[in-house]
Amino acid sequence: MHWSLGILLFLATVLAMEVFAYVMHRWVMHGPGWFLHKSHHEPRTGNWELNDLYAVIFAIPSVVLLLGGVQLGWWPGYAWIGAGIAAYGAIYFGFHDVIVHKRLNHRYLPKSEYMKRIIQAHRLHHVVETKHGTVSFGFLWAPKPEALKAELKRRGHAGVRAPVGRNLAPDALDDLAA
Repeated sequence: MHWSLGILLFLATVLAMEVFAYVMHRWVMHGPGWFLHKSHHEPRTGNWELNDLYAVIFAIPSVVLLLGGVQLGWWPGYAWIGAGIAAYGAIYFGFHDVIVHKRLNHRYLPKSEYMKRIIQAHRLHHVVETKHGTVSFGFLWAPKPEALKAELKRRGHAGVRAPVGRNLAPDALDDLAA
């Protein structure tokens, strides 16, 4: 396989993983997989949460494809696809676990509009404590925060937790995502 086709497969896989992640987050993690994902919407009491098992589950296809494409004589494209899955996992970890949830200490402050938008959208996702009713399921792309706030308001703030020490007023979402 020519290396240029491999690079295209790799990049296409990274992009396709955002679609896959959206689908899995919206309809599996906030569906039948809520028993694991629920821990991610609750205060963490240690370094790990049940939701971390999803990283192991999603790494398995990557490892199998890399192994098959590099060592087992399968079609070489599988290695590039496996590498694309692994790359998306690394991007996800850096953005989601390190930057947004600060599972590793850092001093990063978002300056670009893109990073501010993604972080704010993820915070709006987490203001809903329940399995249903949340917004913004992507990791590298998200609707504008104004649209997400409007959708939560349209739903009557169902499942939205009140800020500590306050009742949830109709316009309190503006404070929650700031």
